[in-house]
Amino acid sequence: MKKIIIAGIGPGSSEDITPAVVEALRQADAVVGYQYYFQFIKPLLRDGCECVDTGMKKERERAEQAFELAQQGKTVVVISSGDAGIYGMTPLVYEMAREKKSQVQIESLPGISAFQKAASLLGAPIGHDMCLISLSDLLTPWEVIEQRIKAAAAGDFVTAIYNPKSHGRYWQLYRLQELFLKWRSPLTPIGYVRQAGREEQEVKVTTLGDFDPEDVDMFTVVLIGNSQSYISEGKIITPRGYYAQEKDDDVKPGQQIMMDSFRTIAGELHNKDLPLGHKWALLHAIHTTADFEMERLLNTDEHAVENLFQKVKKGELKTIITDVTMVVSGIRKGALSRLGMEAKCYLSDPRVAEMAATQGITRTQAGIRLAVEEHPDALFAFGNAPTALMELCALIRKGKACPAGIIAAPVGFVHVRESKHMVKPFRDIPKIIVEGRKGGSNLAATLCNAILTFDDAEQLKPGRDL
Repeated sequence: MKKIIIAGIGPGSSEDITPAVVEALRQADAVVGYQYYFQFIKPLLRDGCECVDTGMKKERERAEQAFELAQQGKTVVVISSGDAGIYGMTPLVYEMAREKKSQVQIESLPGISAFQKAASLLGAPIGHDMCLISLSDLLTPWEVIEQRIKAAAAGDFVTAIYNPKSHGRYWQLYRLQELFLKWRSPLTPIGYVRQAGREEQEVKVTTLGDFDPEDVDMFTVVLIGNSQSYISEGKIITPRGYYAQEKDDDVKPGQQIMMDSFRTIAGELHNKDLPLGHKWALLHAIHTTADFEMERLLNTDEHAVENLFQKVKKGELKTIITDVTMVVSGIRKGALSRLGMEAKCYLSDPRVAEMAATQGITRTQAGIRLAVEEHPDALFAFGNAPTALMELCALIRKGKACPAGIIAAPVGFVHVRESKHMVKPFRDIPKIIVEGRKGGSNLAATLCNAILTFDDAEQLKPGRDL
């Protein structure tokens, strides 16, 4: 009978070989495989079974030999560790059959994969959506592998890593860790198992931030949790969500929608390698406007978001001044209350109209003059009036204002660009600027919210104050 059975023999322990594979091995006329794996299956073979073993990187030769033996009328079992369909011999045998136009019957028997065995030893890390990535670039260009790593990290997949290192490949796992840290918290659980199911088995649990790639070799499978994974009593658990309702859900429906939106935006950014503070502000800006041109227009001073948030946390920044009341309306009241802050606009102050009339200036200019008298060191946020931003710049130059920070997002066609250029020379003041004509009260408000919620940025969990 001309037949090739491709069988996964599991990760290495005899008890992890499925009954179907055991029976196939017992019926085989010939077994073809990598020589290392014969030690696990020889007791299962009947007398007279021909064993064809080869060294590493001889996959094509193994497949060729399997077809030659099958053409002689033999039942041939081609073995792979784990599941033969996962980075194993199954795809190659089917491809070769197509190339040869072979009439040999082909059957595939699944096996327990290395990542499944590793997961069982680590607890329950693969309880939700997951993906597998091999870091071997022998058959896949590294550029393709890196794109898949970014997609897995941005998509919040639990991720199993095959072929993490070899004698010649030492840096790829470091790069993977670097990429994951752009999307995931350093506290994300990582588990890795060396020689799963064998006598030399080693099981370790750590976090993404503390993970040391030097502790991994070519016999190791690495499992990275998602944003919901946690470590309990040395085990990694990735919840499916069964207990979410019973816990009264820390995440409200509105917040969940916002979180999902942020993940979508993050996955669609052209440039994903961004500093966390800038990225957090950018996600807020795009979420508010649905305008991916913000990638080009949003300009943040280095560490502006981070430094302003630290001032808020330390109690050094207590007040946000806005040019129009619509900006105040968009700043989250829950965040202001939680942080002991206030947001103010002086347009409704009765002194504004009188000052504007007597001094021949706009009401928004007058509002900024009054605000500077009472709060010269506030965070100033502009979402409408370029004249108000220009007024603040003039007061800074006169030494009457020393803002903790400036959000420059006025919108329009007259003096808008100029007002934003005017603020740039103040290099000692943290600034967030929406370049060009675009801006708006909604943008100024959401950029304020990005600062107030920066402690949620690593977890990519916006909306706690909704």
